[in-house]
Amino acid sequence: MRLRHIEVFQAVAQTGTISAAARLLNVSQPNVSRVLNHAEQQLGFALFERRAQGLVITAEGRRLLPEIDALYHRLQAINQLADQLRRGEGQTVRVGAAHAFGQMVMAPALVRYRQQAAAVNVELVTEHFSTLCRNILDDQLDFALVFGQQVDADLLAEPLFHSTMVALLPLHLRREEPVSLEWLCANNLLLMQAQDPLGRVLHRALDDKRLYPAVSLSIKTYSVIADMVLAGGGVGVVDLFTACRYADQLTLLPVAQPLPFEVMLISRRDRPQSQSTLHLKQVIRHRLWEIAQQCEARLARP
Repeated sequence: MRLRHIEVFQAVAQTGTISAAARLLNVSQPNVSRVLNHAEQQLGFALFERRAQGLVITAEGRRLLPEIDALYHRLQAINQLADQLRRGEGQTVRVGAAHAFGQMVMAPALVRYRQQAAAVNVELVTEHFSTLCRNILDDQLDFALVFGQQVDADLLAEPLFHSTMVALLPLHLRREEPVSLEWLCANNLLLMQAQDPLGRVLHRALDDKRLYPAVSLSIKTYSVIADMVLAGGGVGVVDLFTACRYADQLTLLPVAQPLPFEVMLISRRDRPQSQSTLHLKQVIRHRLWEIAQQCEARLARP
């Protein structure tokens, strides 16, 4: 028997008439009759006796009925589960992010996502790039928001946004023009680590100009660089999002020599993603662009 045969058989057995079964299934009476006749032809025996008071299940039909009922209930359970999956109920999306995105991008993005998909559980991890990549490959994360650089061949990288790094100065060092790398080095530039995604760009630009700060202090976390500047430890260069967090406490200025960076989403190339995961990725994209525009507007102010 085919699934359609089983569905019609169960409906007729439940209601006792072709017309009632048609209403239950939301189809026409001829459709129910045609499917029932086709099932009986394939089986080689009748499932119902046609009587004046309606249809009465045959002995063969009664033998089939317990198995049919069990299968029909399983089909209902499958349909209910499919509806839950469509709505995202009971699903968990595991997302990672570079530390710089945790507060400025991920926090407001997750607030918006929870408003749209309250039934979906979300696990957020903020880590450094290498750890995030490893967690995705080990199937501990579904995707991550990171700064762009070369990724493993088993990972898929989706570019989202391009911009340039920003100089951070203490408020008493206010300047109206973009600052040069030479000026930054002369004012105790706090360095990113050379193996860092943005650190590679900064160190390459310094090497090209043969510039080296008098006292080298390498810091891995961008917000710590900003905190060091705030504490009077020198000047720094960070990404646009970290800089925007300190816009009321520090002076933000463009760097005369562009120091480009890219933002991207990474995930496993061989792993299809759920609708809930794709939805969250779309929310992050939109929120990232909104915040980036706000940050660039603040940087452009005199």
